[in-house]
Amino acid sequence: MRVILKHDVKGLGKAGQEAEVAEGYARNYLIPKGLAVEASKGNIKTLRHQEDVKKKKEARQLEEARRAAERLGAAYLAIRTKVGESGKLFGSVTAKDISESIKAQLGLEIDKKNIGLEEPIKSVGSYTVPIWLHQGVEVNLKVDVVAE
Repeated sequence: MRVILKHDVKGLGKAGQEAEVAEGYARNYLIPKGLAVEASKGNIKTLRHQEDVKKKKEARQLEEARRAAERLGAAYLAIRTKVGESGKLFGSVTAKDISESIKAQLGLEIDKKNIGLEEPIKSVGSYTVPIWLHQGVEVNLKVDVVAE
């Protein structure tokens, strides 16, 4: 029996793929558990439509990431913070602070998990911080930490 997998099934295939399985396995396990549907003409047509929608969405997200990368690559981010006499910060500048500054100064929403800050910034100076916008789209942002 041919089925279309709705979820990844170990040893059988990934979601969206068609698979040939024993009828009992399909009727007694895969279909009742919601892991697959029968590969009828209507279900195959629906699957193809969902794949097309997913590809278009992925292409749109990639294009948006490239536009954001252009803006971030040309941008300069200044973060003002309180500093002690020796040039050390009171506290530190974290990925969350950089994300909030990007939103405030540039109007772009970047998740703090996508900011490649290895450890928090603890002193005044200029830094280059990698930002991952999409798979294959990475940009280095120039960040200056200055005294308030």
